[in-house]
Amino acid sequence: MDLATLLGFIAAWSLIIATIALGAAAGVFINMPSLAIVIGGTFAVVLMRFTLGQFLGSFKTAMKAFLYKSESPQEIIQSVVELATIARKEGLLALERQEVANPVLAKGIRMLVDGHEPAVVKKALVTEMNETVNRHSIGQQIFKTMGDAGPAMGMIGTLVGLVQMLSNMSDPKSIGPAMAVALLTTLYGAMLANMFALPVSDKLALRSSEELMNKSIIIESVMGIQEGQNPKVLGELLQNFLPASKRDTDEPAA
Repeated sequence: MDLATLLGFIAAWSLIIATIALGAAAGVFINMPSLAIVIGGTFAVVLMRFTLGQFLGSFKTAMKAFLYKSESPQEIIQSVVELATIARKEGLLALERQEVANPVLAKGIRMLVDGHEPAVVKKALVTEMNETVNRHSIGQQIFKTMGDAGPAMGMIGTLVGLVQMLSNMSDPKSIGPAMAVALLTTLYGAMLANMFALPVSDKLALRSSEELMNKSIIIESVMGIQEGQNPKVLGELLQNFLPASKRDTDEPAA
């Protein structure tokens, strides 16, 4: 679980809820017409831009922002060096007995054991990497669209409330509910965008970049093992994918 996302989400919403709860007449902040305009309108706008399957699938993708933590690149490199050492000493068939936790790396190792050509192995892994990036890109776009549409629907709701208020100025009782719709839709739209949709979109972008780097490391790893590269040299080459501050200064075991 990604604690940063969870803590940020809880803290942001708790601050707003606590502020409302501590004030007088907290119930006035709940307005069903405003919620309908903002949430229903935002979802409707997103559905017009994407397919139903993409829209529903985006929520599954969003769970990665909260529950999924990418595997450490250092751990992948360490596993690769160990596998390369075994392959160099005992041959590629010896890798069949090894348990590999990362599913993409495991797939690449199985293809090596099965004797596929390097071009076939690389194409399969690159295709999987591209498909993963595409899926994440759609999820990011959907939540970014929510972030754009939320405040816009809030503004539309504000205009609706103001029209209702101005058209019934002779009835003092109608001014309050109409004003509530006018103000609360703006609030709901801002909260939906800045406390949910846009942060999720940004975190999905971060997760996508992490997975892209991991899969790039795996592709280079599998090709290096197939070519019979020295494990120490392969480990040093893979370290180049990492920022200088995160590189392992210890030499990998040969």
